[in-house]
Amino acid sequence: MAYSIKNVLDGFSVDENILNEFLIANKIAIGKNGKLSEQSYHLISDYLKNKLEASNQQNNRTKESLSFEINPGQIPAYQSSDNRVVLYQDDAIHFLKSLPDESIDLIITDPAYSGMNQKLKLGSGKIIGKYSDAGKSGAKWFEEFHDTVDNYRTFLIECLRVLKNNRHLYLMFDSYSLLTLAPVVREIFDVKNVICWDKANIGLGHYFRRRHEFILFASKGKRPLNSKNIPDVWKIKRLVSAKYPTQKPTEIFELMLMGSAESGFVVCDPFFGSGSSIIAALKSHCSFIGSDISDKAVVFSKDRVEHYLKTKKDIAQKQSLLSDDEAISKLFLK
Repeated sequence: MAYSIKNVLDGFSVDENILNEFLIANKIAIGKNGKLSEQSYHLISDYLKNKLEASNQQNNRTKESLSFEINPGQIPAYQSSDNRVVLYQDDAIHFLKSLPDESIDLIITDPAYSGMNQKLKLGSGKIIGKYSDAGKSGAKWFEEFHDTVDNYRTFLIECLRVLKNNRHLYLMFDSYSLLTLAPVVREIFDVKNVICWDKANIGLGHYFRRRHEFILFASKGKRPLNSKNIPDVWKIKRLVSAKYPTQKPTEIFELMLMGSAESGFVVCDPFFGSGSSIIAALKSHCSFIGSDISDKAVVFSKDRVEHYLKTKKDIAQKQSLLSDDEAISKLFLK
């Protein structure tokens, strides 16, 4: 029998990024036309069989993890057949207010901050469109979260209420919003660190070209990280020509989950946008509940999740965006 990568892909529903990482980590040689030795084929097959079995066991445990009464009186915009993903089309604060006390294990989110755009009016380009078009039919810009101090404080108080004790919160920030809103987070949560996302490639910018964003890491109660090997600078390539405005790499959210999640955790994102946080939660064997006010976000994320659940392939991010940071790359090979 001739063995090849095609045999592997035909026999298993597998994320090609995971397979490629395994091949690299184990220094498995691939011959012409994807040919494999018999030993390599069986090594890969055993690995994937074990991974599939573990995934099935985790899926069975997470099917009931969203058993609490969610948003009583409100119908989800989408709910997966296995109950692992529940999405609402709703304002973030209204959505959080509908959740029971201490019902969430982890909050990971990238709010659509309005501060920099409304103050500087800089948003323009082939991906995000013109800021002046915001709110118009067909505009690329999405509706933003008005990040006044009072509004943000209300948002954070609700995050604190729904989060279980001894749990973590990850909030993404642009540099402009961080200056004004980080002090508000410190009023309500125990801020542990500020993580820098290094996008590896330079981006747009009028006052210095941007290559980074920030992630504020905070805690409700005391909880150690799952690993002591995660640095506080995450070098992950940004998405180029993304189909959704400001779409983030799934690896960013996967690193948050590596640090703070356990299998079966209920992960919440009140601004799920393109759905990257949802895919990360599924890869980490967690359940997910979230909201977004945008029609486009709901449709985009629903299609992305449905495709991933059926094929284990991500239609919105078709390849790994890991960079040349060895410390980060090693974390994804475990």
